[in-house]
Parts: sequence; C-alpha cells; structure tokens
Amino acid sequence: MSEDWAAVAKAINERVNELGWRQRELAERSHVSQAIVREIQHRTVERRRSPRTLESLSTALGWHPQHLDAVLHDRRPPQLDEPLANPTDTLWSRLDGFEQRLNDITERLDGLKTDLSTVIEHVRDRR
Repeated sequence: MSEDWAAVAKAINERVNELGWRQRELAERSHVSQAIVREIQHRTVERRRSPRTLESLSTALGWHPQHLDAVLHDRRPPQLDEPLANPTDTLWSRLDGFEQRLNDITERLDGLKTDLSTVIEHVRDRR
C-alpha cells in the first residue's frame, strides 16, 4: 500500500495556516515533538510513523483521529462524528504514547538526579 506523505504535509500545512498556528503550537497541542512535526510538514524525513503520531496531529487539528492516516493512504478522511475503524488499535497506540512519554520523563529525572548529585558533591568539597 503506497503512502502519500506529500498529501499529509499539504493537509497539515493548510490546516495550520487556516488556524493561524505556528509549528511549535501544533507540537505542543498534539504532544508530538517539534522536530517530528517539522519532518512531516517539510517532508525532510519520510518514514513509517507511529499511528499515535498521526492520530495526535489529527486530533490537535480538530479532525477525526484517523483523518491523516486516511490522507496518507489516499482514502476519504472520516467525518469527526464517525466511529473509529478499530478502537482497540487506537487504545494501544495511545498507551504506547503514554509509555514513551513516561520513559522520556524518567530519563529527564535521572539526568536531574545526576546533576543534583554533582552539585552536592561540589558543595561538600568546598567545605
């Protein structure tokens, strides 16, 4: 099945312009990193994305969660009130997203813990 990333980029760019948003605002609202939003909008890196990424972008843009997936695969995007094609897949992709965010938070906390230990050692050494 072919994927049309140019159509996805066009749909996102048109909608972002329509809403008057900047790239950063879309990233914040969708909880997708600004680097990934940039890659998709400018087609700098075309690779398989997590279903959650397109779903999060679709939802943030006020569309049906499966809107951009439909655009990607040259299907008619569902209306906002249409049921999900496979709600179980959406649930798992959302859980994957939460897991990734928790991993990111854990990494940041570990980094802060290391930094704090270094500061404490430095202060103790000066005494």
